[in-house]
Amino acid sequence: MQARLDNEQAQVAFGEALGKALQGRGRVHLEGELGAGKTTLTRGVLRAYGYHGAVKSPTYTLVEPYRLGTVQVHHFDLYRLSDPEELEFMGARDLLDADCLCLIEWPERGHGWLGTPDLHVHLAVSGVGRLAEVQAASDYGTRVLTRLATDWQPGD
Repeated sequence: MQARLDNEQAQVAFGEALGKALQGRGRVHLEGELGAGKTTLTRGVLRAYGYHGAVKSPTYTLVEPYRLGTVQVHHFDLYRLSDPEELEFMGARDLLDADCLCLIEWPERGHGWLGTPDLHVHLAVSGVGRLAEVQAASDYGTRVLTRLATDWQPGD
């Protein structure tokens, strides 16, 4: 599925639709160059569960947890990771195996350690907006993608 996101508001709205489609669980790899909007999209996903505070990329902490009612979200940013084994030392396996939603920026930095996600979301700069391409990588991801394609309306 592809979505053209003309501005930041559209990115957040798309993230919110994605969050609703995920229903509070799953593993999502967020891919794209610096400034492509991975954290902005995450802000929208968190908004789907009632979070309206600031969302910063956890570049230095590597993971930022959010408890939103009954939903637990772990927002990872692996940009500064020098070796995927560092994830083991920080206890990431427990976070990734929990019944929660994991949003992972720069997943290629954890290659060989993260496993298969439910969804790949690739964001690319396109003029002043962004182009989002979402691909399912699991049966659950396919169901999420079907819900997203049904519910997402450009301009929401």
